[in-house]
Amino acid sequence: MTVETAVPAPAAANDLRNPGMALDLAMFEGHAVNRSAAERRAASLTTRRSVKKDWQAAWLINAVRCIDLTTLAGDDTAERVRRLCAKARQPLAPHITEGLGIAGMRLTTGAVCVYPTMVTHAVRALEGSGIPVASVATGFPAGLMPLHLRLEEIRYAVAEGAEEIDIVITREHVLSGNWPALYDEVAAMRDACGPAHLKAILATGDLQTLRNVYAASMVAMQAGADFIKTSTGKEGVNATLPVSLVMVRALRDYLDATGHRIGFKPAGGMKSAKDALNWQFLMREEMGRDWLDPHLFRLGASSMLGDIERQLEHHVTGRYSSASRLALA
Repeated sequence: MTVETAVPAPAAANDLRNPGMALDLAMFEGHAVNRSAAERRAASLTTRRSVKKDWQAAWLINAVRCIDLTTLAGDDTAERVRRLCAKARQPLAPHITEGLGIAGMRLTTGAVCVYPTMVTHAVRALEGSGIPVASVATGFPAGLMPLHLRLEEIRYAVAEGAEEIDIVITREHVLSGNWPALYDEVAAMRDACGPAHLKAILATGDLQTLRNVYAASMVAMQAGADFIKTSTGKEGVNATLPVSLVMVRALRDYLDATGHRIGFKPAGGMKSAKDALNWQFLMREEMGRDWLDPHLFRLGASSMLGDIERQLEHHVTGRYSSASRLALA
């Protein structure tokens, strides 16, 4: 078996948008979540499945396809964004792809994610690549701005060329159980996105309970979110496997109820190739092979790419490159 044949085949594009539905409290109110059971199930994912050699390389290549390569720093510049986009176009060094036998394979990251004012630089740098530009918006990361300003930020990013918008919700709506307010907010953001896909960041580290995580996931999907995402990366606790499991179970329940496939994006706190494997194992076991495709699964973890490249370098050459040589910038 070659690495190339082990790479999952692309699923059909998730071109059909989530139309959403009327708010239905019965789909989540009273839905119990057993934290201990969720933690046990999440822990089993990292111990029951093991992949080695070519199979591991194939899973890591697939992870590269699903990464939202991101820069969200206060000192971002046009040049930094251009360098990030160059890495998105060619995420692995040529000698690694040649050694893996995939030199002819079109391999890019899933998207490049930036602040709204950096969108135009990313669009220019990615022209002709087919890589979408994602933009955070709605007062990222806290989201504590008047709604009309958050909606205008979405419209601005879309006008600049963003094809995906990562919005943040008002956590207070979840903590107070004000589901109609959360639904109306996300629905308005979905409308402001126009043709751009909406990825709803729930900031799960701020939501206190797994029951809240499940409910917020369901409301976001009912309001029209195309993806649900764990974290901004700025919370004290970001993506964890138990929280991700609860969100994935919610999107599975939504699929069963509506027939619409919603994407999932864990983000924040994931840095290693092992993390890339574990979250893919979660998607494979809970949702099936289709959710190993960037149309339905993204990894919000730029630093992870460096470790993936190091592991693939070792697979090809038998030695590790220094982390600094594989740095993005």
